[in-house]
Amino acid sequence: MPAVGIASGGEKEYAGKLTGYVLVTCIIAAMGGLIFGYDIGISGGVTSMDSFLKKFFPSVYRKKELDKSTNQYCQYDSQTLTMFTSSLYLAALMASIVAATVTRKFGRKLSMLFGGLLFCSGAIINAAAKAVWMLILGRILLGFGIGFSNQSVPLYLSEMAPSKFRGALNIGFQLSITIGILAANLLNYFFAKIKGGWGWRLSLGGAMVPALIITVGSLILPDTPNSMIERGQHEKAKTHLRRIRGVDDVSEEFNDLIVASDECKKIEDPWRNLLKRKYRPQLCMAILIPFFQQLTGINVIMFYAPVLFNTIGFGSDASLISAVITGTVNVAATCVSMYGVDKWGRRKLFLEGGTQMLICQIVVAACIGAKFGLDGDADNLPKWYAIVVVIFICTYVAGFAWSWGPLGWLVPSEIFPLEIRSAAQSVNVSVNMIFTFIVAQVFLTMLCHLKFGLFIFFAFFVCVMSIFVYFFLPETKGIPIEEMSRVWKQHWYWKRFVTDEDYPNDGYEMSKPTTVKTV
Repeated sequence: MPAVGIASGGEKEYAGKLTGYVLVTCIIAAMGGLIFGYDIGISGGVTSMDSFLKKFFPSVYRKKELDKSTNQYCQYDSQTLTMFTSSLYLAALMASIVAATVTRKFGRKLSMLFGGLLFCSGAIINAAAKAVWMLILGRILLGFGIGFSNQSVPLYLSEMAPSKFRGALNIGFQLSITIGILAANLLNYFFAKIKGGWGWRLSLGGAMVPALIITVGSLILPDTPNSMIERGQHEKAKTHLRRIRGVDDVSEEFNDLIVASDECKKIEDPWRNLLKRKYRPQLCMAILIPFFQQLTGINVIMFYAPVLFNTIGFGSDASLISAVITGTVNVAATCVSMYGVDKWGRRKLFLEGGTQMLICQIVVAACIGAKFGLDGDADNLPKWYAIVVVIFICTYVAGFAWSWGPLGWLVPSEIFPLEIRSAAQSVNVSVNMIFTFIVAQVFLTMLCHLKFGLFIFFAFFVCVMSIFVYFFLPETKGIPIEEMSRVWKQHWYWKRFVTDEDYPNDGYEMSKPTTVKTV
């Protein structure tokens, strides 16, 4: 049977420990995920508020509240409404390309600062919106902010963290995303009750809080040693490396970073270099992992949880509180991933989470199909039936939150060599945003046409991506970020693209005995 992973036998370990300085630094940086999470959570709740729909999308409100002949599955079907949600991700896609250059030439900190400032500007415009065009403009600025922060924060965390704890610290980014989603859901629930129907302004304007956190954080954070070396600040980088590792002798890791930087400087065009044969494994992962992450269907739940629950028969208050419940599960399950990712490994979490999501999606499709059929003509769900649906959706969310959620950002950010890191991360963010945009834009139309079969559609992709992980994703647990080429050299498929000549300075000898996992 082919080898699909490489264990830790024979790997290099750098001197160092998890210092309080690194922990605090990574916590502050990880809060960049708050702006992404807050936006994911806020949009679905706002679009389910009647006062918001009356002002900006009256046709949707009439179809939802007044036209009882409308199919239950189709009451929110509006391309203008979905453009309000999805325009942000198209903007994030464009911003991530610019952010790659900023991150590489000027450091991770500046990219985070731009992200915070742009997101704050978008939040102010949305809160003050008088017309749909203002909503869309605000969303575009929010998207620019997300493009910059999603480009820089995962790289920052992976470069700052010791290899033993890289998984847990990097997942802090995903934890912040889930906290942002939960906070947005809670605020939506309470703001929807404000008399006068202006609570949606507070929901949208609340995005300024996470934006200010990452803006201020970027001003006080140090840059990473990798970034300092990349910009020629060698002595400063070595001093900083001693501080973040908590030991005086960091020569081995520092020398490897110098070698990686020297290789990086030989690259005139990192985008063209990314297409070289030896980077084929990393490029495939940068494209396929975010592609599959979005086709798990998770953003259907997180963008439109209140809309979805309302559509399948919950009342307005019940749909908002159900979204709060799924948000709470999301946060708790992400903590499980932080605990286990460096203990159990990436592959085990990917595969377990995929199996769990697949089962839950099939059950939810069966439950909704049995109640509403194809015409969507049914009264509100009985209480016990609604509880069953929420339980399985929460179980699905938990499976995503300890697998494809955090690992979809962690694994791509830790596998790229320095010479292609910024460009490859830009590809990763761009693919993520392309498919986030597509899913957000077509979801309500797909729900109208596929009905409960929408969950089967996403279940199919969960099955495909789990097969992909089983055969093509090597284990990266505990391997130093500058030594990552070894996983491709030992993999049954990817080794055909990578040779010793491609990575002569990685400190790894192919003849060294290792323990290889097989399937």
